[in-house]
Parts: sequence; structure tokens; C-alpha cells
Amino acid sequence: MTPCPTLHTDRLVLRPFVEADLVEYTAVMTAPEVRKALWSPDDLNEYGCWEQLAAFSGQWELRGTGQWAVEERSSGRLVGRAGTHRPHRYDWPGVEVGWTFHPSVWGRGYATEAGRAAVDWAFSTLPIDELNSMIHVENPPSMAVAERLGFQLVETRTYAWFAPLPHGRWLLTRAQWEAGRHEERAVS
Repeated sequence: MTPCPTLHTDRLVLRPFVEADLVEYTAVMTAPEVRKALWSPDDLNEYGCWEQLAAFSGQWELRGTGQWAVEERSSGRLVGRAGTHRPHRYDWPGVEVGWTFHPSVWGRGYATEAGRAAVDWAFSTLPIDELNSMIHVENPPSMAVAERLGFQLVETRTYAWFAPLPHGRWLLTRAQWEAGRHEERAVS
């Protein structure tokens, strides 16, 4: 499998999670705005966040995909998570790219920057022809990030893994990604 690499962008470092991230990660995931955006359960706490960190590490080991801890290069502070995701759920459509950030850094473009790094890594590394982004219908900011990354909404429906609310399945194909990279090179 693919060990979790470290990626650098202009303003961010995407790196493997470590145990010392637990307090800052819990602060991200339990922020009221994040709970609302993700429809997280009210009882999500440090223990639940620990289970997420363990699952991310295990997914890298078992599947070669996973979430990165995202820290600001300027401060070294953990500000969120982003990356690829392929949980073991029967109606999950494939490899997903996702992002979650602390509200204190919303509006800075970090989700788009980290999402772009994750998309580029996935298509450059994984033997896949498409990426998904699963975004529930009451999360317009994440939909806007998906659009900036070139994803297109292909369906909206309720999935077994989250019955209370429909999710949009946003799709980006390898061909679309390659065409976008070609356009970026032509402009520069």
C-alpha cells in the first residue's frame, strides 16, 4: 500500500496525523460551525476524534488512501484535515476527496488549496479514473469548493450511511483533471 506522504502547498503542509494532533483535531471537529456543516453528532468528543485519527491511519495502511492533517506553514498550527477517503460502506461510490477546517480559517481558500493538492496526488498516484466528493445538500460552501476544483454534481440522493439527509455526489474524471492541468500550463 501507499504510505501517507507529506505534501506542501504555498501555505499548507498536508502530513500524516500523529497522536499529538488529538487536542487540536478535536477542537476542529467539535467547533459548533463544523458540527453543523457536517451534521456531526452532539456527543462527538475527544474519544470519537481519536477513533477518526486511528481510522485515517489505518486507511492509509490498508487502502493507500486517507486524510491528511493540514497545518498552516506560517504558524505550524493544525487547522483541519483534507485528502482522499474510501471507507468500507456498500453504497460508497469510490475514492472521495474531502476537507474539513476550523472556522477560524474559513474564507482563506485553504479547502481549495488542500483539495487541489489531494486531487493532484490522487490522479498522479492512484490507479483510478474518477474522484468523488460527497457533500450533503445543506453545505453550500463545500459545494463551491468542489466546483472550484472542477467537480460536477452528477446525482443527489440519500445514502444508507447517512439516511437523515441527501448528499450530492460530485464527480471529477481523470480526463477532466488532465484537461484542466493542460489549460493551466497553457496560461502560465
